[in-house]
Amino acid sequence: MIRVLLAEDMHMVRGALVALLQLEPDIEVVAEAGAGDEIVPLALEHVPDVAVIDVELPGIDGLTAAAELRRRLPRCRVLIVTSFGRPASVRRAFAAQVSGFVVKDAPPDQLADAIRRVAAGERVVDPQLAVAALEAAQSPLKPRELEVLRRFADGEDVEQIAGALFLSPGTVRNYLTAIVATLNARNRLHAVRIAQESGWL
Repeated sequence: MIRVLLAEDMHMVRGALVALLQLEPDIEVVAEAGAGDEIVPLALEHVPDVAVIDVELPGIDGLTAAAELRRRLPRCRVLIVTSFGRPASVRRAFAAQVSGFVVKDAPPDQLADAIRRVAAGERVVDPQLAVAALEAAQSPLKPRELEVLRRFADGEDVEQIAGALFLSPGTVRNYLTAIVATLNARNRLHAVRIAQESGWL
């Protein structure tokens, strides 16, 4: 019997997925989470074989939770299920060492099959997502520029970024100006959005 933890914040969707998986003779849903910060405590308590995790979760996002779960309970395989099949999310999933990544609009039998394959030690990735992730552009920003933009995206102002990175405020402004130009963005906030959607932050 494959023991499954299911993390999905939409109650109706989670209920439907649990009902579908419980129809499978070799799969048992042993825990359900509605938020990202519930995943690791539930997994440590129930010790599932596979954690099926949505990307978009309240608390901490599914990919952050997946990385923490891999660290705390490495024998538990992680299967990411999402309606957002962005290449950036796929790359983050690979970086988090998840075992699989499938989209929610896949047929129900594909989810059960993916769980079985992941439990058996295979990697399962939707082929179209894999191609999109490989074709997606790498970041044109330098590591220091990414750090400045990441801090700006987190709500830090120029003075806070300067203090944290031991730079002058003028240097931080120069970095932000260069980032906007490099990404061909309209302004700093647009640069953040471009970088986030591309999976660079």
